[in-house]
Amino acid sequence: MMSLLRRLVYRHLQQMSGQAVALLLLLYVGCSWLLLHLNQEDALTGTIFPYWLMVTASTVGYGDISPETVNGQLVTALFIIPFGLGLFALVIGKIAAFGAYLWRRGIMGARKLDLSNHILVIGWDGKRTESLLRLLKLEAEQNLGRTICLYVAESMENPMPGEIEFIRGDSLNDQAAMQRACIEDASTIIVDTCGDDSTLTAALFASGMNNLAHMIAYFRDEALSSLLQQHCPQVECAPSVSTELLVKAAMDPGSTVLHQELVNAGSGMTQYSVTYPPVQPAIKVRNLYTSLKQQCGATLLAVANAPRERPVLNPDMDHPVMPGATLYYIAEMRIHHFDWTGLVVQH
Repeated sequence: MMSLLRRLVYRHLQQMSGQAVALLLLLYVGCSWLLLHLNQEDALTGTIFPYWLMVTASTVGYGDISPETVNGQLVTALFIIPFGLGLFALVIGKIAAFGAYLWRRGIMGARKLDLSNHILVIGWDGKRTESLLRLLKLEAEQNLGRTICLYVAESMENPMPGEIEFIRGDSLNDQAAMQRACIEDASTIIVDTCGDDSTLTAALFASGMNNLAHMIAYFRDEALSSLLQQHCPQVECAPSVSTELLVKAAMDPGSTVLHQELVNAGSGMTQYSVTYPPVQPAIKVRNLYTSLKQQCGATLLAVANAPRERPVLNPDMDHPVMPGATLYYIAEMRIHHFDWTGLVVQH
């Protein structure tokens, strides 16, 4: 009978909701105070009551204050301590279970995030995505600590818990899951899946939900890349350049190491970009090139005067730099603040 009663109580306590636990806790506190008051334990029913009840119910028992009457001692021994100990364990267990539930939802990508101006990576490739995320993490730390969120449709857990946010959906066009990843508020979206067909689908869907973000899609097939740009010309398509790198390395030894240095934020000189302020006057490259090197230790690499214009590499000294142009430069670290007035030299 005792074993049956214990299982019955345990099952009901496990199934008890948070509201029921709170109601039971209030009932226990009220009954404890009333029983002590009825037994003339005035020293315990004053302002010190919450402290004494917590210490007693948790069996810490400092002994700095205790019941003075025999009836008060009986109430404490037969009601306050046994029931309080059980309730104390129940409340702690519920809190721990709720914390574990929230943690599990986060690690499994089931909770709703509250993000803005973040980098959203859509898709998972076991051979490449984790390396991509770690490089993005390095870049994001240099770029004012932007948050990175990974969205996948695969059955997996967060590959980098505590470092990136994670959302898992049923598919790459799951609108509800994409909204949990705050896709509408993302400033950068990277689409990189295992297959070009999936990349095309995800990029079209993501562009429909947020056409203001800077979007990059990785393709192995240039035909699908062209198809995407016909429908979404604002999307930047990143083609595979492994063949080109092999050719360059064959003709110019060391080219692969050079390209790795230019794109790896973890070591060496890296390529960055900055917007030439729209309030500044139009100038020529010569007005900027030397002072950029002398004052910032950076080398001007290319200029793009329009948002979707192909950058002009190694521009001529007389090449114009228009207000709002994108300047690409090489430096040891990203430069966050440019003194344009001091950099622009008039000739």
